[in-house]
Amino acid sequence: MNDKVTIIAGPCVIESAELLDTVARKLVEINTKLGTDIIFKASFDKANRTSIHSFRGPGLEHGLMMLNDVKSKYGLRLLTDIHESWQAQPVGEVCDVIQIPAFLCRQTDLIAAAAKTGRTVNIKKAQFLSGRDMQFPVNKALESGAKEVWLTERGNMMGYNNLVVDFRNIPDMLEIVPTVIMDCTHSVQRPGGAGDKTGGDRRFVPQMALAAKAFGATGYFFEVHPDPDRGLSDAANMLELSKFEPLVAKLIEK
Repeated sequence: MNDKVTIIAGPCVIESAELLDTVARKLVEINTKLGTDIIFKASFDKANRTSIHSFRGPGLEHGLMMLNDVKSKYGLRLLTDIHESWQAQPVGEVCDVIQIPAFLCRQTDLIAAAAKTGRTVNIKKAQFLSGRDMQFPVNKALESGAKEVWLTERGNMMGYNNLVVDFRNIPDMLEIVPTVIMDCTHSVQRPGGAGDKTGGDRRFVPQMALAAKAFGATGYFFEVHPDPDRGLSDAANMLELSKFEPLVAKLIEK
């Protein structure tokens, strides 16, 4: 394992090749300047959008081609999420980390399929579970052959259309796995809080990251975009790409 802080970043969804190039070039620049090894993240399909009319992405086949192009051109490791078991095998041929969405972290067949690829499996903690509850999804992955499992904190539902983060979940999950990541952008969401889409407040992203660092997080997840308000998914909570480097510098300080 790399002893560097694990950092995952990229646009919420694959919107275009141009967007992927813009973000990838910036991540390479940050890696070169700060000595980081940022993992590139983008989704080929946002299968859990609020509205059936929302943009979902290019789909599996074309999306994996575009992600593989990023890996070939920029040498970045890749992470993407899957929503159905049959997607695990083709995703595992391209991506270094397979992510299990929070809503699906109890789906046994999905976790098992991801584990069987031999890739790292990153399981996001459900909005309705505690950190300690994540022992059971981890057991499913390990018993299905996973070589490495990460857990990601992303907040818990607080009534309707709101999330709160109980940062005690981070040390609790560190008792289960050695790599616990803070999802600093999804944790500022307001699920379904903007009518036919999810709202959020990106102002609190840096504070989420720094608070997680204080609680011992070993990694950080950010959705970043050069112009978040024009993003086609998670626009309200994605971090401006221009503000990403100084935040990373703070997070990797010893």
